[in-house]
Amino acid sequence: MTPITYPIETDRLLIRPNLPGDLDAVHAFQSRDDVTRYVPWYSRSREEVEQVLEARKLMTDLRQDDDALVLAVVERASSALIGEIYLFLKSVEHRQGEIGYLIHPDYHGRGYATEAARAALRLGFEHYGLHRIVARCDARNAPSYRVMEKLGMRREAHLRENELFKGEWSDELVYAMLDREWRAMNAAG
Repeated sequence: MTPITYPIETDRLLIRPNLPGDLDAVHAFQSRDDVTRYVPWYSRSREEVEQVLEARKLMTDLRQDDDALVLAVVERASSALIGEIYLFLKSVEHRQGEIGYLIHPDYHGRGYATEAARAALRLGFEHYGLHRIVARCDARNAPSYRVMEKLGMRREAHLRENELFKGEWSDELVYAMLDREWRAMNAAG
């Protein structure tokens, strides 16, 4: 497989691996309770973000089950790092992946999450040849599931109180897209 060429460019975004100077920008959103409310970790200290960024240096490709890519999302117009996208390889054998996204609240409501998540789907389907990609969210996180719907992903499940999440039972929504659905959607324009 050919290496990914960075940055990945969209109309308004550049998507790339984290750089040494990204610490302050990543900490600016990962340290916020409103950002981490529906993700599987709590707000992070500067030192914790530094450790996370160090670990990401080893996350450069998807080769085996549970490998992950976490890429910085940069607004082209301002060069500001505004968030991150996630692409996980859940199963090599079944060509299954998962995407996720986080955008700094100062940049919400502009379609950046949808644009970045679309790039993650493209990477999964077109570069890695995945057959099926899912995205999951807490059912209370309406902005997140609206992104999934805008991407053309279909809701496959509403799991009632399926996990104890940060001290409370929570519902989870599961959305998915198949490679043939991705191709058909993109062939249509």
